Amino acid sequence: MIQTVLTIAGFDPSSGAGVTADLMVFAAHGLFGTSCITSLTVQSTVGVQASTPVAAETVRATLDCLESDLPAEGIKIGMLATAGNVAAVAGFLEGLRGHGVRVPVVLDPVIRSSSGRELLDAEGVGVLRERLLPLVDWVTPNLEELGILAGRIVMQRGDLPEAARDLQAMGKDLNVVATGGHLMPPDDLLVRAGGEMDWLPGEQIVSRSTHGTGCAFSSALLSRLVLGDAPLGAAVMAKRYVAEAIRTAEPMGKGLGPLNLLLPLRGR
Repeated sequence: MIQTVLTIAGFDPSSGAGVTADLMVFAAHGLFGTSCITSLTVQSTVGVQASTPVAAETVRATLDCLESDLPAEGIKIGMLATAGNVAAVAGFLEGLRGHGVRVPVVLDPVIRSSSGRELLDAEGVGVLRERLLPLVDWVTPNLEELGILAGRIVMQRGDLPEAARDLQAMGKDLNVVATGGHLMPPDDLLVRAGGEMDWLPGEQIVSRSTHGTGCAFSSALLSRLVLGDAPLGAAVMAKRYVAEAIRTAEPMGKGLGPLNLLLPLRGR
């Protein structure tokens, strides 16, 4: 039977990131994806022009509706847009936990777009730290997001271990993958819930098809976990998937184009 997974994220009309990209990642891994949209954005490969958050009441109603009919075996959380939406998602997860539902939850803490637009304000970041982080199993920040969440300056490889440990301490049995896409080489750091620390080697791929890499990684990571991979194996396979999706992508648009997210289905 096909497994169902849920993405809670913003809508990118260019399909490079957000729910449209997440659904492609899920399909590429043989999973059935459902979605809860948290914000409507006006964007393309060139950047984000505007965003309009969905009301927190609508987000919560959507989550409850889906859970009653198509319960997810894994949940990916991306852009939440407002403190109210962060609280709505936290309340939903608290309800699941209260009913004994344990499925892997991966949080990609989207705070700013790659073009620099703020996608979650300071109040939202505070609610994310206090209410949402203790409820998720995985968090996948990039360097800037890691610095904001951990309250540290994170600019180079040597900054990652301590900041990742600080972030891990905000959750319970939390796995942290600090993605180093802006490092040279672009290695990621995995700090597992048990305390083990692993560097995931990366390679620099010259391409302008890099829009939505964080979304793709977190969705691929969730997919691998739902399919039964252990933490280290899931992170390694997700990183490999993103690298190949960049390497095999066809240039599209005038800016940073989408990855080849359907790689396993389309081939090279």
